[in-house]
Amino acid sequence: MDPRHDAVLDQVLELTVLLNEDMSASFERDGLTPARAHLLWVLQQSGPSTQRDLADALGVSPRNVTGLVDSLEASRLVTRRPHPTDRRATLVTFTAEGERIAAQMTRDKAMLGAGLFGPLAAAELEGFSRTLGEILDRLKVMIAEAAADPTAGT
Repeated sequence: MDPRHDAVLDQVLELTVLLNEDMSASFERDGLTPARAHLLWVLQQSGPSTQRDLADALGVSPRNVTGLVDSLEASRLVTRRPHPTDRRATLVTFTAEGERIAAQMTRDKAMLGAGLFGPLAAAELEGFSRTLGEILDRLKVMIAEAAADPTAGT
């Protein structure tokens, strides 16, 4: 086993912890959980959506989305409206406060990206992105293999 691998993995794990702590503090400021924030992010990207579409985009059950939308509606961040062409469906849309929070999330993400990667030269950023992409691809394969063979582990 190469000790450099352990050292780099420790750095990646520290990065994960720090990003998670920063994200959690930001969500807490707005009274959000990671799942609720994820739904807001998807809604911002897709525009008004049915709960079925949100469930598909989030990779969760429709029942799970109903609970998330209920809580976001109670917080006055989203509202349900009748679908214009499907009487059986409703559209989830932002309220003004929901739009404000989603826009702030976008600004926060841009500021974090600029703060972390702005000082890097273009070639450094490109190399980092390429390497990170390769690592993410390998991790996805390892996770899929572990799911197919639970005795293998990652």
